[in-house]
Amino acid sequence: MSVTAQPDVDATHKPLIRVLFTGVFMAALDTAIIGPAIPVLRESFGVDNRTVGLILSVFVLFSLCSTALMANLSDRLGRRPVYLFSVSLFALGSLLIALSPNFWMLIVSRAIQGAGAGGITPTASAVVGDVFAPEKRGRMLGLIGATYGMAFVLGPPLASALMLALSWHWIFLLNLPIAAVILVMGAKVLPKRTSAPVRTPLDTAGIVLTFTLLAALVLGITRVLDPILGLTLWPWLLLAVAVLLLLLIRVESQVASPLIPISLFRNRQLALTYLLAVGAGYGMGSVIFLAALATKAYGVTPHNAGFVLLPMVVCSMLGSGGGGRLLNRLGARTMILMGFGLLAAGYGLTAVTSLGLWFFLLASVPVGLGVGIVVGGALRSIAIDEAPVAVRAAAQGLINIATAIGTLVAAASISALADFSGGGADGFGRAYGLVAVLMLAMLLLTLSLNKTRSPVVAH
Repeated sequence: MSVTAQPDVDATHKPLIRVLFTGVFMAALDTAIIGPAIPVLRESFGVDNRTVGLILSVFVLFSLCSTALMANLSDRLGRRPVYLFSVSLFALGSLLIALSPNFWMLIVSRAIQGAGAGGITPTASAVVGDVFAPEKRGRMLGLIGATYGMAFVLGPPLASALMLALSWHWIFLLNLPIAAVILVMGAKVLPKRTSAPVRTPLDTAGIVLTFTLLAALVLGITRVLDPILGLTLWPWLLLAVAVLLLLLIRVESQVASPLIPISLFRNRQLALTYLLAVGAGYGMGSVIFLAALATKAYGVTPHNAGFVLLPMVVCSMLGSGGGGRLLNRLGARTMILMGFGLLAAGYGLTAVTSLGLWFFLLASVPVGLGVGIVVGGALRSIAIDEAPVAVRAAAQGLINIATAIGTLVAAASISALADFSGGGADGFGRAYGLVAVLMLAMLLLTLSLNKTRSPVVAH
């Protein structure tokens, strides 16, 4: 798929930018908005804490699995139909959630919603690579990261306001008018495919293996801390992941149009990028427990804990937008080094819990800037530059999958480290000290990236 790049982004492509970023914002907003609704949903459907966690786990699982499939379909059929289908699926899931008569219907609806969400961001990123000239891509990809930051700023207060004024149903019904606008505008401005659709058979074996592999991986990560199932299931799930991964590599190496193009991993630059994306996801996921650290170390009440993260969230938006603008000038390698350096410094300072709340707020600034930079445009820019055009969306989808896996591992490992150290302020301090060490390791790994583009791999 090839579309002529236009140099004047603002004048020529404003409607397209609105469509792409409104879709990404809608999907990101749902991720941010669900947190405050969890207690209300638990009470409304009469389920326990462990069961209500399925609301998050099912969405993550189907989003991950859908990412690979939608990216493959986008490369085969074109960006426009897959993007619009993903938005439609997300809207359908949102409507069914609001209409759910029981908890299990809600879970099925969350699966549908997650499947739609999985196709939105990688397809939008692929459109950026198709349409915009190289010198404009950094800014556009940075804006995608900033869109996530904006969603996380607006999500929690918006959810609380809707639930207070109306009911929890409206935090999902809100997606319907947004999706309608995207569908109407997208049908007009999304680029049409200029090459013939791929006629090779759909990789059904790859779809089944990828879904099963990711399901085992998500279950293993999310249940490793389960006091009843963790130690029983985890060794078997680890074995299953290893076997399924070997099978997936074998199958995908032999099909004409694979769901997961193994050729991408033969490019050293791309392979390092996906490993760094896992680290970026870990750095982003590590912010989850900063509010808990604030309550345990500094006496912040649970109701006010979210407010102490506002400096970090604002800095994340600044890091995404500013990092995107600097990307073309400084290069992806330099920006990634800067991002992981800020994360290592910020989490290292956060680990020092004896200097008071103001020091914690100060430490959250480099954390926010670092998160904004590493999950912004730099990694996606490398994937666009290095991947063949025919598998550009697949390359972007793998960034999403790697980042999500890193986020899940962060949530599981930090809580385990904190609990192992007593669960108090000192426990979280030790956990964040180890996070800082890991971010420093990612910084050192980034030094292995090429300063210039390497040759594009053949597919």
